[in-house]
Amino acid sequence: MSPNGSDRSSRRPMRRKLPQVLTAGLILATASGCSYNWEDFPRLGMPTPVTEEAPRILSLWQGSWAAALVTGVLVWGLILWSVFFHRRSRTKVEIPPQTRYNMPIEALYTVVPIIIVSVFFYFTARDESKILALSDKPAHTINVVGYQWSWGFNYLEDVDGNPATGDAQAQKELNAIPDKYGDDFPEGAEGVYDAGIPGTRNPQTGNPGPTLWLPKGEKVRFILTSRDVIHSFWVVPFLFKQDVIPGHTNVFEVTPNREGTFLGKCAELCGVDHSRMLFNVKVVSPERYQQHLKELAEKGQTGFIPSGIEQTDPARNAEKNQL
Repeated sequence: MSPNGSDRSSRRPMRRKLPQVLTAGLILATASGCSYNWEDFPRLGMPTPVTEEAPRILSLWQGSWAAALVTGVLVWGLILWSVFFHRRSRTKVEIPPQTRYNMPIEALYTVVPIIIVSVFFYFTARDESKILALSDKPAHTINVVGYQWSWGFNYLEDVDGNPATGDAQAQKELNAIPDKYGDDFPEGAEGVYDAGIPGTRNPQTGNPGPTLWLPKGEKVRFILTSRDVIHSFWVVPFLFKQDVIPGHTNVFEVTPNREGTFLGKCAELCGVDHSRMLFNVKVVSPERYQQHLKELAEKGQTGFIPSGIEQTDPARNAEKNQL
């Protein structure tokens, strides 16, 4: 038999096995998803969004996975093609021709990754600017205070509905917040607060940590401050988290659109009891939210807890220059 005939015959068993190999690979790739509900697949492991802003984050997550999958399929395909069609035959033992360089291919694998990274950067920067955009006058402002080892919440609200009853003395506890955010505080905001300890639990669910109340359908501005070290404020179904830094103020806004009680935690290793820095977020109707503020006032929790480490004048000026 000629060498060419031997080569053809040597390839036939491999061609017969190719469908079996591909079938096994397909089973292996899909078997890992059998334990998941099909309804969860589009979110790719993300929880159900509960704010108007969260779907933008989910869309970025899904788009990243789709791009990664397309890239992976292309790379896997090229690897398999090289394995099956450039394998060494049983009869040809000589070294194949060696190619030192190929300018079109080298240009391709240099330009394509740059394009991929540029596209990722564009969509990330676009969505980040949208997510961190602040409104001129939010409906509600809440100062989230991180401290070892729990959370406090200052509700900057005109609880009694009288703009003339603002407590200027109580607002001194908010000195850590730059003036540019203080200008948006409600007029007459005497405020109420809630402060937790690691042993605090939600009375309805029994989940550990204090409970932050939010009104459904109304925009809330969060002003994040710390009393000691760096923490991270993460409400899991918000699909978003932000650092809580001493001497620096981070701010973001969300509009909750689904009632319920959701879990939150510190996502920054902040010390020995970091794992106990848990909290809950309870989204209710605007009417029930206002009622809760009055309940805090009736308990004597009026005014504000200290918001954290006050910023130095250079830091405050730097904050203003970023506007």
